Amino acid sequence: MRHAALLAAAALALAASAAAQAATTVLTVTSFPSFDESVKIAIPAYQKLHPEIEIKLTSLPYADHHTAMSAALATNANLPDVMALEISYLGRFAESGGLDDLSKPPYNGKPLQPQFHAFAWSQSFDSTGALVALPADVGPGALFYRKDILDKAGVSIEQMTQSWESFIESGKVIREKTGAYTLTGAADIFNTYIRSNLKAGEGVYFAKGGQSLLSTPRFTKAFELALAARKAGIDAKINPWSPEWREAFKRESLATQMMGAWLAGHLADWLNPEGAGKWRASQLPGGAFASWGGSFYAIPKASQHKKEAWDFIRFMSTNREQQLASFRKMGAYPAIPSAQEKSFLEEPIPFLGGQPARLLWAESARRIPSIPVNKFDPVANELVSAALDEVLEGRKPVAQALADADAALKRRVRR
Repeated sequence: MRHAALLAAAALALAASAAAQAATTVLTVTSFPSFDESVKIAIPAYQKLHPEIEIKLTSLPYADHHTAMSAALATNANLPDVMALEISYLGRFAESGGLDDLSKPPYNGKPLQPQFHAFAWSQSFDSTGALVALPADVGPGALFYRKDILDKAGVSIEQMTQSWESFIESGKVIREKTGAYTLTGAADIFNTYIRSNLKAGEGVYFAKGGQSLLSTPRFTKAFELALAARKAGIDAKINPWSPEWREAFKRESLATQMMGAWLAGHLADWLNPEGAGKWRASQLPGGAFASWGGSFYAIPKASQHKKEAWDFIRFMSTNREQQLASFRKMGAYPAIPSAQEKSFLEEPIPFLGGQPARLLWAESARRIPSIPVNKFDPVANELVSAALDEVLEGRKPVAQALADADAALKRRVRR
């Protein structure tokens, strides 16, 4: 009898286990480094809330991920339930027709708007007004600088950031007295200037009605500043994220770097850990405020688990504890102001010499305007980058290079 009872209990346990496995939903999520770390951080907390959900995360390098997702949307095959997207690709993916409109049932996501930074929320729509993604993190722009190198050159950060012209002049002094460069490449100034202090509703490359902005004074000024930087000899002529870039930090030959606030974490973790205590952060030159990157979650129309996918991306984007955990552990600046915990913002950052730099980034995030994305942004960026190279290499004057790029962009858009 006892043996039979044991067998019956074992059978019940096996049946219960099988039933539990059958009830488990596997939610597939695709992402890219280091944004994928936020999912890894979230999984334990999320599965405590939802033990019936198993998160299966797949990650590919940044460019490979977006290429793979573009191909998947084009063929409607091998699509995940949840797709991570970086802002540079969002416009193209938004117009693909392969992402669900999160403002419609079963999602009805528009009431979430007040929770987000206005500029991040405005980037989440396609040209038809469909809400195609939820923001997860943002990138308020900042200028990182080596205080010891500036001190050696006798240049103050206040003097350096007074204007873009003073930034270039200060860079000349720093180069002369220390040998250090103040730009990775002259394009750094261009890329920052064209994104700074835009009017609300105005895109980087396109006006609200879709007209090209390449013929505006903003692009002319950006080209002229980049050319002035090149002539001043203050740019190292290397590419961000290249081995040469990492080596330049190691050799202390880069005195400043303009990028998103998240760069502080990269500097501390792998780009320049030996520079701990020597780096500081400031606002961008000339009173500029700009968004530098940002990551989003979208749900493909082919998702097999839409309800679960929606619950998960809401957790990743609007759960205060999750957003704060990503902020604390990987420097991902929260897309929701409620996760900008005052006490954490005020904490000194040891890598930045004890500077409470998060307060600067919070101010920047408050002052960044709402900038929509356009599906032709990557095309415009490609054409303008090529035009800038022609100017920097002396093959074309600014006016001609911009006029040619503008004409080429209009042809591409008309197709």
